[in-house]
Amino acid sequence: MPKNKKRNTSHRGGSGGGGSGAAAATAATAGGQHRNVQPFSDEDASIETMSHCSGYSDPSSFAEDGPEVLDEEGTQEDLEYKLKGFIDLTLDKSAKTRQAALEGIKNALASKMLYEFILERRMTLTDSIERCLKKGKGDEQRAAAALASVLCIQLGPGIESEEVLKTLGPILKKIICDGTASIQARQTCATCFGVCCFIATDDITELYSTLQCLENIFTKSYLKEKDTNVICSTPNTALHISSLLAWTLLLTICPINEVKKKLEVHFHKLPSLLSSDDVNMRIAAGESLALLFELARGMESDFFYEDMESLTQMLRTLATDGNKHRAKVDKRKQRSVFRDILRAVEERDFPTETVKFGPERMYIDCWVKKHTYDTFKEILGSGMQYHLQSNEFLRNVFELGPPVMLDAAALKTMKISRFERHLYNSAAFKARTKARSKCRDKRADVGEFF
Repeated sequence: MPKNKKRNTSHRGGSGGGGSGAAAATAATAGGQHRNVQPFSDEDASIETMSHCSGYSDPSSFAEDGPEVLDEEGTQEDLEYKLKGFIDLTLDKSAKTRQAALEGIKNALASKMLYEFILERRMTLTDSIERCLKKGKGDEQRAAAALASVLCIQLGPGIESEEVLKTLGPILKKIICDGTASIQARQTCATCFGVCCFIATDDITELYSTLQCLENIFTKSYLKEKDTNVICSTPNTALHISSLLAWTLLLTICPINEVKKKLEVHFHKLPSLLSSDDVNMRIAAGESLALLFELARGMESDFFYEDMESLTQMLRTLATDGNKHRAKVDKRKQRSVFRDILRAVEERDFPTETVKFGPERMYIDCWVKKHTYDTFKEILGSGMQYHLQSNEFLRNVFELGPPVMLDAAALKTMKISRFERHLYNSAAFKARTKARSKCRDKRADVGEFF
């Protein structure tokens, strides 16, 4: 991935379908009273009645059903009409209603490209997010920060996303550093701050300021006493993990001189996080180290790390960890990741991964690309594949070129219905069961023979 991102101000989203129903039932789902100004008029009574029977009366249904249902069951006009209702509900008196509306908008934007729609309403959306971040608590702040991330992903680099970051950046920073705020809210704000800065910032001083803010958070997990061998997790560990991952993402777009400075400071401190008793912290630290090695060797092919022997020994121990006091799931996950990290550090090798989306394939062949992909996948969820096909910003980041234009007939032949997927999965399950039964029968026969 190139160090410098191309600026793209002429994004155009896809024109896929939307969900059916109306937004008025959101309040019934989330609770609370409406404002005096309702999102619907009396003339919309028939549509409002339909919304009670529709799965889209709950904003969270966007995440559950995804873009496929939106294409099959509704129109673009229905989706936009519903989103207008959600935007109105972000002003509701009930915190639960506001939170549900924020999540509904976020899930819709994660599932479809709606560039034209949000471009006309970006100021309204930004004001709603700002209000919920300032006056909301806990879950509402988390939902607002998550929406801000997807909003910037939709807008891509340009003056519009710069204005969003300029408005929300100081508030996000304040919440991240606020020890009295909810850990979950601070965690989401840290991710949001890093991602929005990655997308929108064109000011190098702003980039450095964001790096420093995130750095001040995760460095609190570094070992402070030389005689301590294990870092005990705290309620803030999740926040430190998110800050470290966001910091690492921003490091991939920094100028070479700044990268060198950060490597000098953190190369000898990051390995201490590998001794954390939190598996997610160990993995985040390991993947960050692998990425730092990749950046360092990209700048200097003969890069030499003084403590290589002790580091590789630590990585090898984690790649073969068999401690009985750790959960089996955590051990399997850790061993798998650290085998790849050890190969990267020791042999400069990366196991190429293939990501399929529509008729296209993307090869993840380095730690920079993997970390970038994982970050956006965490935010977009199941909508990542759709955005890889249609979002010009993400296609530029992963060097995929312009979106591939497919006609309706080609899309229809590519799409597999839910019923067909169910039949396929059932057949595969029966085949696996039959194979296991035969294997067991053979073992039983051998046992009887002896």
